[in-house]
Amino acid sequence: MNRKTIIGLGILGVVILTVFWGISKYNGLVNKDEAVNGQWANVENQYQRRADLIPNLVATVKGYATHESETLEGVIAARAKATQVTIDPENMTPEKLQQYQAAQGELSSALGKLLMITENYPDLKANQNFIELQAQLEGTENRISTERTKFNDLSKDFNTSIRRFPTNIIASMAGFEKRAYFEAEEGSEKAPEVKF
Repeated sequence: MNRKTIIGLGILGVVILTVFWGISKYNGLVNKDEAVNGQWANVENQYQRRADLIPNLVATVKGYATHESETLEGVIAARAKATQVTIDPENMTPEKLQQYQAAQGELSSALGKLLMITENYPDLKANQNFIELQAQLEGTENRISTERTKFNDLSKDFNTSIRRFPTNIIASMAGFEKRAYFEAEEGSEKAPEVKF
């Protein structure tokens, strides 16, 4: 073999290795992006579970607390608002995620008020349906927290990947963009005041 052939094969080898490296990095980013999307679906699934439990909880409380209609209507309205706010994981921006989180926060607040009124109804607190629904809601809130944490972890992994050199070159050429995080709600840094 002559010298030109060896140099040509060397250059061809480098080009082929570079192409395979680029394909590998791109596929890795696609996998991470899909993992974030899949985890977002898990978060939405848990929020949907909570929304599905609320009508049963409201109906159970309504039977005992007929004059607490303002609180009950507030829960129903907050549920309706929370289920109307949706996000496409492919177009998730920090602003859209904040809007989604605010609607879910309003629902959490309304649920908290609903559960607080049960203190005035000893029969309701002892009702088996109410106890089971309350336990399911508590479990759902824990699941939501877990799924949100997993979502943030996967988003962090993805965001770190698209910012690291040289993968950032592939990410920018392919149009991968930073994913938003769930953040603590405003005022959550203050501990709630408990009075006896």
